[in-house]
Amino acid sequence: MIERYTLPEMGDLWTETYKYQTWLQVEIAVCEAQAELGYIPAEAVETIKAKASFDPKRILEIEAEVKHDVIAFLTNVNEYVGEAGRYIHLGMTSSDMLDTALAVQLVSSMDVILSQVEHLIQAIRYQAQQHRYTVMIGRSHGIHAEPITFGFKLAGWLAEMLRHRDRLCAVQKHIAVGKISGAVGTYANIDPRIEDLACRKLGLEPDTASTQVVSRDRHAEYVQALAVLTASIERFAVEIRNLQRTDVLEVEEFFSKGQKGSSAMPHKRNPIRSERLTGLARIIRSHAIAALENVALWHERDISHSSVERVMFPDCCILTHFMLVETTDLIKHLLVYPENMQRNMNVYGGVVFSQRVLLKLVEKGMSREDAYAIVQSCAHTAWNQPEGNFQALISDHEQVKSTLSDEEVGECFDPQHHLKNLDVIFQRLNI
Repeated sequence: MIERYTLPEMGDLWTETYKYQTWLQVEIAVCEAQAELGYIPAEAVETIKAKASFDPKRILEIEAEVKHDVIAFLTNVNEYVGEAGRYIHLGMTSSDMLDTALAVQLVSSMDVILSQVEHLIQAIRYQAQQHRYTVMIGRSHGIHAEPITFGFKLAGWLAEMLRHRDRLCAVQKHIAVGKISGAVGTYANIDPRIEDLACRKLGLEPDTASTQVVSRDRHAEYVQALAVLTASIERFAVEIRNLQRTDVLEVEEFFSKGQKGSSAMPHKRNPIRSERLTGLARIIRSHAIAALENVALWHERDISHSSVERVMFPDCCILTHFMLVETTDLIKHLLVYPENMQRNMNVYGGVVFSQRVLLKLVEKGMSREDAYAIVQSCAHTAWNQPEGNFQALISDHEQVKSTLSDEEVGECFDPQHHLKNLDVIFQRLNI
């Protein structure tokens, strides 16, 4: 069984050398299984394990002649092994080795991704705790709506990442399958027990019913999960970008000493990391389409998927991991400006408390239509004045004065009312 407890670097998992290492692992696991079941001599397996190696440059030389990467690999391995090499790849087809080795790569890559997902979850959780009661304005359609807290916003991000963690764990299980079933998956020239033994040595399950390849719905699901994860990262990044706008400036990416924002304008502090994350999410999404296209192969297999996967999987796994690392660091060091949040919430004299005034008037017996007309008129008047003051206009309105006391009007403008049930959400998330 492959040990995966010490996590490698993501980039290392997608080198040519690591790919050939996984190919060799699969071939050796199959040889061991063959020997355990008595199909090949045990001493031959010991020779193979002792001598088997490869040279990436030599593989490329052979491939230039034979035009087949697996044959080139096996030829090179046999140059090291010698006579015992005749037992390598016995009864197998190329996809037996390729798809099983790819599963090993994808499972290991998901280990690295899940580890970084945990770091991001903890970074978001910490900031949500810190800003549980940091009041800010909530926005819909980009327009001021009603008060929330920054911690509440982050709680939504946390819930999203927890769903991603569950989704990725499920996808990892679905991809952790191998196949050692021969040319079209019928086990005509290899004992099914060999598949079972070899897969378990590699930490995989045998595929339920493969053709010559493992069906690509599994691989499409893997890439879709990464695309959905990075779409959420993009959502977080876009929010940070919007909140860092000069006229908002409620949060800001950390700006390090010596950092420059613009070659022309020295004052600039741009949300470059969030913008980078937004762009990279587009690349992952484009691969999601390619992964879906790979599902429909001709009959028991063709190789139209192969060329796509050589680009798609390294790109998706490496970029996703990079995006997680970047996002974690971004959120850990995010600059938060509560005073600007307070300022923005109170523009136009608290128009964002309009619903509270509306409901209070209705509660006191005014029709909803009349109450709405009064509140809307005062709010729009305040909105259209440079120094508009909604609270003052409401307080001076004759119908409001005859319905509500000054104390009751004041209660409508208390932001704490909007926070009274937020603890329910924080408790659900153990914040």
